[in-house]
Amino acid sequence: MKEALLYEKLDKKLAHCYLCSHHCKIANHKFGFCGVRENKEGVLYTHAYGNVVAANVDPIEKKPLYHFLPGSKSFSVAAAGCNFRCGFCQNWEISQFFSGGGIELAQEEFLPSEIAREAVSNGCKSVAYTYTEPTIFFEYAYETARLARENGLYNIFVTNGYMTKECIAMIRPYLDAANIDLKFFNDASYRKNCAGRLKPVMDSIRLMKELGIWVEVTTLVIPGQNDSEEELGGIAGFIAGIDKSMPWHISRFHPDYKFRKYGLTPDETLERARACGLKAGLDFIYIGNVSGWGNDTHCPGCGKPLIKREYFNILEYNIRGSQCAHCRAEVPGKFEVP
Repeated sequence: MKEALLYEKLDKKLAHCYLCSHHCKIANHKFGFCGVRENKEGVLYTHAYGNVVAANVDPIEKKPLYHFLPGSKSFSVAAAGCNFRCGFCQNWEISQFFSGGGIELAQEEFLPSEIAREAVSNGCKSVAYTYTEPTIFFEYAYETARLARENGLYNIFVTNGYMTKECIAMIRPYLDAANIDLKFFNDASYRKNCAGRLKPVMDSIRLMKELGIWVEVTTLVIPGQNDSEEELGGIAGFIAGIDKSMPWHISRFHPDYKFRKYGLTPDETLERARACGLKAGLDFIYIGNVSGWGNDTHCPGCGKPLIKREYFNILEYNIRGSQCAHCRAEVPGKFEVP
């Protein structure tokens, strides 16, 4: 175990954790909502440090990030745990792998220095903290991100956005990009389905954008849950109100975990979601978990293709520096020739 960051000691050996927006006040010998942060005699410890449950070399498009080093590889790591309880989680085997602190520690720690070394040796340009919720293994991600930066690597969070402003401020010097899930545009749905709230997620999106972190947003569209035109239009309008060039990834749901009785998101629903994005004025809208359509990047100026994709593979690349190769319009994001 390692002593946690972003907490304060209270009377009667209580520990107030302000890493995420649950703001848990944890009694002695108890765990926070995440199941990996434990109070021992008034000192808060994390069980997630070095406890890797996944480590892979992924295309960065898989995060998904389409405007941050497209065509590059990202060394992707995760520790167990989450601060949400989403019944539709697509990675529930590792994100929900706990019960009141029942984490099984890895046989050997995967140290931050080893992650940075593996990323470089595998030709990756970034390290992604993904699959589960990086906020929950923040101490591990923070030290890894610092060493990754020293080795010329970028850092990426794939997150539910339920962290505090203090957490974002602390990781800011090392965090370059984030894909944030905006699951609903209804606070009651967040409370019912995720055991969280909407406002902290919205605040994280705004704050990361203000701090210069590249942000892309993903919404998993679940039939009968968040697929109304009102809700999808609300999400699209919120993103557009921050920055119309912020990419929105509309992702197809497939039955999993506690939502096995729900069907796949129909194509017409995904098209309707995209229409909501276009109506809101969004420049870049992508359809995820489908093949054959919805993945290409087009110039908002001339409309010609900038990047053509098949799954996570780039077939055509028409960006020169940060400009459209056809009309020289500026393309928002960070681009290098893949």
